[in-house]
Amino acid sequence: MTKKAAFLDRDGTINIDRGYVYRKEAFTFLPDAVAGMKKLQKMGFQLIVITNQSGIARGYYTEAQFRELNAWMTQRLCACGVRLTDSYYCPHLEGGVRREYARACTCRKPATGLFLRAVREHNIDLASSVAIGDKMRDLTICENGMTRGFLLYAGVTEKTGNLYRLSGGILQAAQLLEDTEENGAVDLGSNGRKGNTFAKVPDRRFSAAGGTGGTGSQPCDSDRA
Repeated sequence: MTKKAAFLDRDGTINIDRGYVYRKEAFTFLPDAVAGMKKLQKMGFQLIVITNQSGIARGYYTEAQFRELNAWMTQRLCACGVRLTDSYYCPHLEGGVRREYARACTCRKPATGLFLRAVREHNIDLASSVAIGDKMRDLTICENGMTRGFLLYAGVTEKTGNLYRLSGGILQAAQLLEDTEENGAVDLGSNGRKGNTFAKVPDRRFSAAGGTGGTGSQPCDSDRA
């Protein structure tokens, strides 16, 4: 039986993007990210992280350090009732200083190699799945015309084809999906808004989230899902 997935970017989508985050002290969950992930999970989506980690090829940190942070993040989410189905990462970058990673590949977004690997390994139905991220390269799997894409923190809320641009984060994407499932197709209108759910959401990416580091961040505190 096929399953539906929410393909999630990490930096700038789940956590504040401080640039090449690899230490838990520098990791802070974005406001409402955990609440949004819980809502997606409740709706039956498999939560799969797809992330570029060129900091490995650049020599800023090692694969072992990335995996250590990923395990810590996974545990923190689990403590809040969020279960990640899997996490995939690309360590490559052409011109990187670490020769073993300095190459072209099919896994670095915008390439879709990691998406397709997740589809194979977890029996995912792309037609019922979604991709969520803060950059267009996070949504290239949506070029198939079936998978819905949600570009976060875009400053507006509007729909073009199967791509939604949102002013908010993961929680706004989850609310939109929930309303769509309950009420059918949702017309956002020419100004991209429909009722309170789709009104402009303040960009809270850089607001305080329990401190400046991961150990001070309490992802469950604002959980409303």
